[in-house]
Amino acid sequence: NLLAANLTTQVRAIAEVATAVTKGDLTRSIQVDARGEVAELKDNLNTMISNLRDTTESNREQDWLKTNLAKFGSMLQGQRELSTVGQILLSELTPLVQAYQGTIYHLDSGEQNTKLKLLSSYAHAGGRLVETIELGEGLAGQCAVEKKSILLTDVPPDFVTISSSLGQATRVSIVVLPVLFEGQTKAVIELATLQPFSPVNLAFLDQLTLSLGAVFNTIEATMRTEG
Repeated sequence: NLLAANLTTQVRAIAEVATAVTKGDLTRSIQVDARGEVAELKDNLNTMISNLRDTTESNREQDWLKTNLAKFGSMLQGQRELSTVGQILLSELTPLVQAYQGTIYHLDSGEQNTKLKLLSSYAHAGGRLVETIELGEGLAGQCAVEKKSILLTDVPPDFVTISSSLGQATRVSIVVLPVLFEGQTKAVIELATLQPFSPVNLAFLDQLTLSLGAVFNTIEATMRTEG
């Protein structure tokens, strides 16, 4: 009777979790004590649930990434003013990746004295907001020269002198992204958040900047033609 009662308890626990999984609840796992073949069955089912949970989360992240890339592509399609692109980008992008401040600097390669010029800012609350940045100056200037993303996590406000108003909170994470077209820097985007950027957010930002390069290049070419 004791053996039968234990087996009944184990089977019920397994059935309960299995039923929850079929209804879409992937947070559950089988916790009942078991031995022998029942223990092996329990471990295999828990591994299956864990793998299914990881796959589901990965698919959800990929859907989020593709949906938002398409959304930004649609929003920026046909835009003819860089200032409008800057405003749209920051107003939509900053809250999407859970940042609290952002800036975009544009690099006009058509000028003799090439500098980064402030194109747009988000949630800037006073203090120092640099209008122009020399190449190699601060994080944005260095990003423009190296053409590589810069990621800083858990940064104290006095750790590094950065190029804009970002980093005024006690502890922040900062990402600086180059917008490139055919290997040339077109702009630099800075974002600051109060928590580390998630891997899917960083992957989204990297893919977004790849498409933004073509947008900036097209608008620049149109402006030169009109000029």
